[in-house]
Amino acid sequence: MSIPVSRQRLVVTSDDFGLSSQVNAAVERAHRDGILTAASLMVSAPGAADAVARARAMPSLRVGLHLVMVEAWPTLHASALPDLVDRDGLIRADQGRLGLDLALKRSTRRQLAAEIRAQFEAFRATGLPLDHVNAHKHFHVHPIIVGMVLSIGRDYGMRAIRVPLEPRGTLRRAEPGAYPRLALDTAPWAALLRARARRAGLLTPDRVLGLAWSGAMTPARVEGLLRHLPDGLTELYLHPATAGGFPGEAPGYAYAEELAALVSPASRAALAASGAVTGGFSDFAR
Repeated sequence: MSIPVSRQRLVVTSDDFGLSSQVNAAVERAHRDGILTAASLMVSAPGAADAVARARAMPSLRVGLHLVMVEAWPTLHASALPDLVDRDGLIRADQGRLGLDLALKRSTRRQLAAEIRAQFEAFRATGLPLDHVNAHKHFHVHPIIVGMVLSIGRDYGMRAIRVPLEPRGTLRRAEPGAYPRLALDTAPWAALLRARARRAGLLTPDRVLGLAWSGAMTPARVEGLLRHLPDGLTELYLHPATAGGFPGEAPGYAYAEELAALVSPASRAALAASGAVTGGFSDFAR
């Protein structure tokens, strides 16, 4: 696929692909009828098999791995992950404490590395080309996890990784009067992730849009962001679903509104007016 020269390049991603049938149906609609170009697959979530089947029927949808290292379903059996799982067999939700345990306990690091490799293996088993890698709740910014992902991902052909850094100036231009907070308290760690990823030869976006307004990417906000799209490679990510009410959903997320933002005529018009070239990370990595 030949990518024409443009100052603006855009990847529009849905996170949590495979979380539920509601998410999967939204991804399919947003790709077929809207501006969505990529999706990040949770390989062990309840709807993963359905997501893979839909992706195989949409070869133009670029699919990456959404690593799960906190608050979701592991790929390995819980008995192999005693430091990582809770009493229900899910990966622990106490992200801060888990991050500390990774620094202090060799067993925790060993178990997480095994789980990360298992998730890459599960993605490989789908037969889908690996477009990119990111992580649930952006946990891959943890400096120990970064090393694991970069090392293990090399064995599976990883070529691109999300760096969750968002320019607030773009948000203020998109929504005049808005004063968005710094989206990620770990921004210094994200900057370190970018440096390490680029040294490893991986493609990273110049910026990511969707952090401060995660779960609240309304049609008006998405249209505004598209009308003020900066030069360079931008990743715009959302969490669409046809409806809520499924296991693992994030409280308060406006899932249906985010789907509406991806298929609205205003968003499509704004994207066309921007002149941006769209695709997956693998398209731009070429």
